[in-house]
Amino acid sequence: MIIVYVDMVGDLFHYGHVNALKQCKEMGDYLIVGVHSDKVVNSYKRTPVMNMEQRINVIKSCKYVDQVIDGAPLIITNEYLEKYKIDIVCITDTRPIDQTEQFYKIPMELGIIKTFKHTQEISTTNIIDNIKYRIINNTL
Repeated sequence: MIIVYVDMVGDLFHYGHVNALKQCKEMGDYLIVGVHSDKVVNSYKRTPVMNMEQRINVIKSCKYVDQVIDGAPLIITNEYLEKYKIDIVCITDTRPIDQTEQFYKIPMELGIIKTFKHTQEISTTNIIDNIKYRIINNTL
């Protein structure tokens, strides 16, 4: 069995998240999703709208997900891979190489890291901006 891992925030879960999880699941037999805690998320981007428990419950409901790890670390190490018997680590194809090297402390040459195609037309930030725009323009 090939175990695939992807980590995410999963805030305001949308079809871009589903597309990512579907692509990751297609790379193996069993998909583990590591969900970052609010504290970890705050270290690199805005505070999530949904708390970690809410995000986990939504992600668990996605048909492509076999297991969710709450409070996943920002930095993935060989020890983490071994603990969960992870064969493949998925990252978005838009992640800059310097971030990949910063957050994934695993041997790149082993081919463990695979990319999935990022859904360009939607993001949580886009959803938030749309809500703000509609509130400001009284169209909500």
